[in-house]
Amino acid sequence: MELLDEKLKYHQLYDIYGCLLTDKQRAYFSYHYFDDYSLSEIAKIMNVTRNAVHDQIKNTLGILDYYEEKLSLLSKRNKRQSIFKKAKEDLSKEGYLGLITELEKVE
Repeated sequence: MELLDEKLKYHQLYDIYGCLLTDKQRAYFSYHYFDDYSLSEIAKIMNVTRNAVHDQIKNTLGILDYYEEKLSLLSKRNKRQSIFKKAKEDLSKEGYLGLITELEKVE
């Protein structure tokens, strides 16, 4: 389950920050995470060693983590979604005022 959660996290980070990656980084990420190719298969496609593929993917994940650490866009999006979910559950006027205050804090 942990592996699936991590994969989902990087898919979400890629959706947000993917445009900030180089074409090469996007290619490695896409082959590995979207197409589910093994490191050996990617190495054949990119004409590099398996170790080079591993390093590129590790580097790309580090860059995505760095962007999230600095910008927190995924974290803020998740907080907003949580607040929206609470808003759907609590339709009272007082509840909405509290949720709006929470949203203002996120921004």
